[in-house]
Amino acid sequence: MKSFLWLGGLLIVLSCNRQAAPATDTLPKVDAEANLRNLGIQLPVTSPPIANYVNAVRTGNLIFLSGKGPRKPDGTNITGKVGQDLTVEQGYEAARLVAIHQLAALKAEIGDLNRVKRVVKVLGMVQCTPEFTDQPKVINGFSDLMVAVFGERGKHARSAVGMSALPSNIAVEIEWIVEIE
Repeated sequence: MKSFLWLGGLLIVLSCNRQAAPATDTLPKVDAEANLRNLGIQLPVTSPPIANYVNAVRTGNLIFLSGKGPRKPDGTNITGKVGQDLTVEQGYEAARLVAIHQLAALKAEIGDLNRVKRVVKVLGMVQCTPEFTDQPKVINGFSDLMVAVFGERGKHARSAVGMSALPSNIAVEIEWIVEIE
């Protein structure tokens, strides 16, 4: 009897501690395209891949988007190591710029950002010094814009990790997975 009560108590504790996000179907719809306009963001033309890969792969209702870096309007990248060449704030802006390019790649793939049902997963890589530990603060530049555009549907699972080097010395690279209707 004691074992049964202990197990029942454990199940109650586990169910109360569950912190999963609300089901996608219960989240309010937003007009992502209007939100972009209200933020004053005009999406750039998507750049073609620089090697033997594609910008996006669709499987079922999921879109897997390849990693992108912080390309400025003049075609150059934001480069350098956060914690050495760039501040956390500059890294945040680089991640926000990646978000704009990722939104452009997604729109090129699906046609209308209002088809996004949920931003599912984000992997943010920050080129930084070995002692730098604020990678999440940098990748918030991406995450904050996803929430501004998609509302609650923009909240996602995420990893923010440090890298000793990234291609072409870019400061950040971010890839993501999106569920569409």
